[in-house]
Amino acid sequence: MPADHDRAYPRPIHPLHAVLLAGTVPLFLGALLSDWAYSSSYEIQWKNFASWLIVGGLVLAGFALLAALIGLVRGRSGRRRIIYVLLLLAAFLLGFVNALVHGKDAWASMPEALILSAIVTALVLAATWLGFSTLRAGVTP
Repeated sequence: MPADHDRAYPRPIHPLHAVLLAGTVPLFLGALLSDWAYSSSYEIQWKNFASWLIVGGLVLAGFALLAALIGLVRGRSGRRRIIYVLLLLAAFLLGFVNALVHGKDAWASMPEALILSAIVTALVLAATWLGFSTLRAGVTP
C-alpha cells in the first residue's frame, strides 16, 4: 500500500470516541437551558437539573478528551487535531469551574453559572464540530 494512501485517508473517528464526543452536546446544552429556566423562574429544581447535567457532560467530555489525547500520542497529530484537543480541554476545565459555581447557594450562582454554561456549550459545540470534521475518513488533516 503506498504511503500517500495513509495521508489521503486518515483513520476515521472511533465509534466510542464519537459517542462520547456527541454525548457532551445535549448534556451541556441541557445545563444551559436549565440555567436559563432557573434565571427566569427562580425554581431551584432547575439549578439542580443543571448541576447533574454538567456532571454528566464532564464525565463524557473527560473520556472524549482521553480518547483524543490517545489519538495524539499514537501519532495522529495535526494542527486541527491539536485545536480540537485544546477546545475540548478548555470546555472540560470551564465545565469543572461551572460545576463548582453550581455548588454555591441557589441565587448566589447567578449570573455566573448562566454565563459559564453558555461558554462551555459554545466550546463543546465547536469541539464537536471540529472533531467530527477533522477525524472522519476522507478528510486530509
